[in-house]
Amino acid sequence: MTQQQAFRIHQDDDGHRAGVETIDIATPQTGDVLVRVSASSVNYKDALAGTGRGKVIKRFPLTGGIDAAGIVEHSEHPCWKPGDAVIATGFGMAFDHDGGYAETLCVPGDWLAPMPKALDARQAMILGTAGFTAALAVHRLLVNGQHPGLGPILVTGASGGVGCIAISILAQLDFEVVAVSSKQALHDWLTNLGASRIIGRDELPGGERPLEKAVWGGAIDNVGGAMLAQITRTLAPNGNIASIGLAGGTALETTVMPFILRGIGLLGCNSVDVPFPLRADLWRRLASDWHPADLDTLASDEVDLHGLPAVFENMLAGKTHGRILVMPN
Repeated sequence: MTQQQAFRIHQDDDGHRAGVETIDIATPQTGDVLVRVSASSVNYKDALAGTGRGKVIKRFPLTGGIDAAGIVEHSEHPCWKPGDAVIATGFGMAFDHDGGYAETLCVPGDWLAPMPKALDARQAMILGTAGFTAALAVHRLLVNGQHPGLGPILVTGASGGVGCIAISILAQLDFEVVAVSSKQALHDWLTNLGASRIIGRDELPGGERPLEKAVWGGAIDNVGGAMLAQITRTLAPNGNIASIGLAGGTALETTVMPFILRGIGLLGCNSVDVPFPLRADLWRRLASDWHPADLDTLASDEVDLHGLPAVFENMLAGKTHGRILVMPN
């Protein structure tokens, strides 16, 4: 087979358009690996790119999908051979390089991580970029001295992909997890994942003073904007915030007082170009001691390439939860 089905995104004089097309399968060059894609997933960034509502793509046309899992078909890279099971997330995928919404994926071998033996492609993509990002956030918190004794960990955007997996990991590490979610119907689901309490956005303690009463030992924030600023004012001394999302805005209006007087840490989490040793180790942990107890409950839907536009719309409208799998074949 020399051609394949792929979800292509265009932006030109005719405007934005996206859909399934037939394109040629790429020929691996020196250092490249051709992967037969078994599964991918839908992330917030994918929805922005696929609808044209976010400036997240550098060149057009492009195959969407910021992650994929599958089997190596052909390798021009010394670390990989045909038959290897691999995971691809981040780097230039669906930014300036074709991504995982296709039957095959051709990428530099340095972008790949080995599939842990305890995972298959479907399980890996239930985790996907969201799970990897959650693991990176937890890793950054722990490296910066976060521990259960500092107090409860707040997880905003709790019903999203990163949030729900972060809750599961933190609960396994004996943290008290407080989830922020306005979706009443998902409260039992979040509790089963490990949240000890669920609160709405309007229940967050706050105020306008530079420092308010310390409530949270730490946080994983998937929202940004005003909510992130509010959390900085209510964090306990020496606590940390892992900052991931910006759905609530990119501006951060706060003061230096929480950072100086309480010694809090604001830790940015860039999951795109994590070096290979840490990338492989985080996937190993997701397959072992940080593995969600009931992984299948995180998958709320499964679609083929043709089903992507509807999923994108629902995700941007806040009508999805958990993880959505994409099966290209």
